Amino acid sequence: MANTNKGKPVAVVIGATSKWQADGRNTRLIHGKAVDDSALPVGIRWGVGGAIAQKFAGEGFFVVLTTRQAPNASGLMAAIKDQGGDCMIVELDLSKQESVAAAFATIRGETDDPEVVVYNAGYLEGRDLPPEKELLEHIPVEMFDTAQHIASRGPFLVAKEVLPAMRRRGAGSFFFSNNASSLRGRKRMTGQSLYYPRVMMRTLAQVLTEEYSEHGVHVANVVIDGTIDSPGTHLLPRIKQNPDLVMNPVKIAEAFYYLHTQDRSCWTHELQLTPFSTKPSY
Repeated sequence: MANTNKGKPVAVVIGATSKWQADGRNTRLIHGKAVDDSALPVGIRWGVGGAIAQKFAGEGFFVVLTTRQAPNASGLMAAIKDQGGDCMIVELDLSKQESVAAAFATIRGETDDPEVVVYNAGYLEGRDLPPEKELLEHIPVEMFDTAQHIASRGPFLVAKEVLPAMRRRGAGSFFFSNNASSLRGRKRMTGQSLYYPRVMMRTLAQVLTEEYSEHGVHVANVVIDGTIDSPGTHLLPRIKQNPDLVMNPVKIAEAFYYLHTQDRSCWTHELQLTPFSTKPSY
């Protein structure tokens, strides 16, 4: 099969869209409908994943956008192509090992082994539970299983697909898009996702750093410590009252690209990004 990446290095963004995009799952849950994003800059319409995809495409990468359903990323793909970039969409369900394997078989078959992989998958399990069900005893096992699939088992499966080729090549970047719940266990408050397993994602990043750095693979855990700007979060009352609380996904994407371009003599393995108006999480 002929490669479609036109000789460009390949960057894969796992979870290239946002649950807070204009018609995203969380936007519909919180606002009751899709919202209008026509007035928002193109860089923030698909959250962090979309911004990272646009950044790497703009830097000359062929970008693979993964999402559970291809239509979710059609607008992002059009935006990247409008900007002169190259990309493709590959469907990937992180809860199914066969889907992960098939997705990367497609990526390798149609492009090349990726030089950069950004794991940015998100989920909303737990957000719709009412206040009287904050405690762990009320969490359905199926909900916990989904969180584990996305935050722990999923990155393990992706790592197994991409790290062997990076190790053989002696180069590559594997970055995790994480949040403050990865720093320590915290009670889940009403309206929050079940983020306990994010600690395991951070632990996996630390393990892979120790195992693969010496083989030339740059692994980093990026703690995005705040609310990310996107169509759905843009309209939240607390954000409208205090816009300084919001994080610009375009600038977050620049941090990921900076990590990839670091000299191997001084790699960063954990980066925490926090809005100036708030205290960093610990």
